[in-house]
Amino acid sequence: MMFPEITPDYGYEECKSTAEWLLAQKAARPQVGIVCGSGLGGLGEMLKDQVVFKYEDIPSFPQSTVLGHTGQLVFGMLEGKPCVCMQGRFHLYEGHPVQKTTLPMRIFKLLGVKTVILTNAAGGLNEDYKVGDIMIIKDHINMPGFAGVNPLAGKNDERFGVRFPCMSDAYDRDLRQLAQDVGEELGYKDFLREGVYCVLGGPSYETIAECRMLHRLGADAVGMSTVHEVIVARHCGMRVFALSLITNKAVMDYNSEEKANHEEVLQTGKQRAEQLEKLVSSMVSRIKHN
Repeated sequence: MMFPEITPDYGYEECKSTAEWLLAQKAARPQVGIVCGSGLGGLGEMLKDQVVFKYEDIPSFPQSTVLGHTGQLVFGMLEGKPCVCMQGRFHLYEGHPVQKTTLPMRIFKLLGVKTVILTNAAGGLNEDYKVGDIMIIKDHINMPGFAGVNPLAGKNDERFGVRFPCMSDAYDRDLRQLAQDVGEELGYKDFLREGVYCVLGGPSYETIAECRMLHRLGADAVGMSTVHEVIVARHCGMRVFALSLITNKAVMDYNSEEKANHEEVLQTGKQRAEQLEKLVSSMVSRIKHN
């Protein structure tokens, strides 16, 4: 199999140039990077002393085309910590190469980010999950990776990370425990879960047979994002925490009349957004960096 080379457009010098351009506009180096999933852009609105950049104005930055993704980078303070928040991310189904969808993670690293928090909207495969549940991701299945779609494919640049990074500890155990502790304090125990997230390429939703297969493979939720960003963030040595908002139940019964749709995703995000934002902001206030 032929793997694509990482082109100069997504390489170290290009990322460094973009990071330096951003830092020249905003002096405070962010410690925490937050990525907002579909309908969850409100996290960015919580930042104080905001400096906002539209993606189209940032040199070499990709463009977001998905409804529910604002398409801007917000710098500011959250619970006393300097943060940068992506309101809108990039997906394989938009036609971007996988290296381009993950470019912001490398820019985060060069901005000074130590911890990345990623959110997404996902379909629930676990039969115990309900719409509106928040799932802390403890592990993932990179289904496109089985076909060689991995953001680290191609020549490795040691300035970012090692050739063969470990992924058995991709989702930081201490941050997962912190989320459980904060969730319990906030009274979220009834809808806070922990499970395995599976990424597919999209944009079509999964068939019934695919959902059944993924569930048997051990996936609790399925979506079209996050995993590739996690791989690159870990390659760069950043700590990672990720969660899924279960916005729809995956259809696994051939007699069902249910159909997955993007409007349902956005509506559920709107309903649960305030609690999800409270969880993330409370976590940020307790994250310690050396």
